[in-house]
Amino acid sequence: QVQLVESGGGLVQPGGSLRLSCAASLSIFSLYNMGWYRQAPGRQRALVARILAIGNTNYADSVKGRFTISRDNGKKTVYLQMSSLKLEDTAVYYCQADRGGPSNWGQGTQVTVSS
Repeated sequence: QVQLVESGGGLVQPGGSLRLSCAASLSIFSLYNMGWYRQAPGRQRALVARILAIGNTNYADSVKGRFTISRDNGKKTVYLQMSSLKLEDTAVYYCQADRGGPSNWGQGTQVTVSS
C-alpha cells in the first residue's frame, strides 16, 4: 500500500518561506512522477508543481519563480521549497504520486500565510 506523508506546513508571514516534504513508501520511488497540489477553502484542488521521474518540472503560473520542487530518490522524498509567500498561498498542500495511471495522495499539510 502506497503511503505519502507530508510535513513542513505551518503558519508564516507574507514574504516568508517554508519547505514541505513528502516521504513516500514506494518500492521504486525513482519511477514515479511526483507532484504538489493545493486546495484552498471553497476551491478545487489545483496543481502547484510537478516533477517527473525523468526530472522535468512544471509549475502553476502563480508560483513560478517563488516555488521549487525537487526530489531525493535515495530518501524517497519530494520537496517543495516555497519563498516569497503570499496570502493567497494559504491552502492545504497535498503530495501526489503516479506512474502515468491513477494518483496516490497524501493526507495533506496546512500552510497558512498571515500577518
